[in-house]
Amino acid sequence: MSSKPALAVNNDTPDIFEEMESEVCSYARSFPTVFTRADGGYLYDQEDKKYLDFLAGAGTLNYGHNHPYLKGELLDYIARDGIAHGLDMHTEAKEAFLKAFDEIILSPRKMNYVVQFTGPTGTNAVEAALKLARNVKGRHNIISFTNGFHGVSVGAMAATGNSHHRNASGIPLTGTTFMPFDGYLGDGVDTTEYLDKVLSDPSSGVDHPAAVIVETVQGEGGLNVASAQWMRNLEKICHKHDMLLIVDDIQAGCGRTGSFFSFEEMGITPDIITLSKSLSGFGLPFAVTIFKPEYDMWKPGEHNGTFRGNNHAFVTATAALKHFWTNDQFINDVRCKGKVLEKMLSGIADQYPDDMLVAKGRGMMRGLSCADGKMASRIVEKAFSKGLVIETSGSEGQVVKCLCPLTLSEEELLEGLFILKSCVEEVLGKGKTREME
Repeated sequence: MSSKPALAVNNDTPDIFEEMESEVCSYARSFPTVFTRADGGYLYDQEDKKYLDFLAGAGTLNYGHNHPYLKGELLDYIARDGIAHGLDMHTEAKEAFLKAFDEIILSPRKMNYVVQFTGPTGTNAVEAALKLARNVKGRHNIISFTNGFHGVSVGAMAATGNSHHRNASGIPLTGTTFMPFDGYLGDGVDTTEYLDKVLSDPSSGVDHPAAVIVETVQGEGGLNVASAQWMRNLEKICHKHDMLLIVDDIQAGCGRTGSFFSFEEMGITPDIITLSKSLSGFGLPFAVTIFKPEYDMWKPGEHNGTFRGNNHAFVTATAALKHFWTNDQFINDVRCKGKVLEKMLSGIADQYPDDMLVAKGRGMMRGLSCADGKMASRIVEKAFSKGLVIETSGSEGQVVKCLCPLTLSEEELLEGLFILKSCVEEVLGKGKTREME
């Protein structure tokens, strides 16, 4: 018998999902309903039940569902028979995106990078980054970090720490060496010193790497945050040992941590950056790998893919850049709500011992680390019954992760957080009597 929850379309027809969809599906198990429409920060199901969305496409919908400006731009483009699919040919939509990306994002930050349009997903961008780094340096090994997640195609999976994903590969995953992430060995240990030590020792057994790939905030890994100093140390080690620094900003980028790129205030300049998820602004598949021009060693067609040219995504990405990023109003609002999120989650966690509940994360990429995955799953299940869609992350699914749209009003944000608080209290029992302010 299938372990998937029954999702009856209606009382008269069989469950087509149960009948035809592979057992590999995962989110449907946590959210057993059939969704029909979405608007802003809300999802609606067949019964027209309303759910506040604190999942947001696993960070793909930073600007919410069906944002009216982005939707209008896309509908206008389709109505005038704009190019939908263009491989890597030059199109009007691609031209507009490249100009907006340079003028609004790169140039104001004095970032000189070229853009590679990869396949449409984050793992495609990572595969391109790893391949490019290996070609540039002529070496195969990549340094990745404990609890890192970079995708589930073979190259990206080899750089992913989670055994649940790695064990599904069917083949040995090679070409990477894992090192401890910031804080992995405790607050008093700078794990970059260990990295430098093994790279400096010809008898460490670690092959000279081509690159390091790192997330500044490990989203799927459990909201583990790298400090600015740790990232600066990591960059110095890359320079010292002739390695490229790849920052995977697929989930933490596009404003999630309080700036367009998650590393902007850290004082580092990555050699390669991967972007996807909220880059299109509308939930359309879109990914890029950007890198310093001196590393553009590709021969024509050496790395390609049929869906490099999702022009509909170019349209909505351009619209998002122009609508949200031409002044500081949007990102200042995100930073303010990030502080609200931090305060509220800390207020919840402070009512319980640290071995039961801890608030963690950065910006609007935060959550609650529970004692175990079973506890976190019960909180998520109760949240769904109360109209809140929220997921777990971490090595054992122990972190309840808030990835709500950045465009939520403060009132909507608080609505979701008070639902979350009530669910925590139902699962863990009432904490201290002090109420959240």
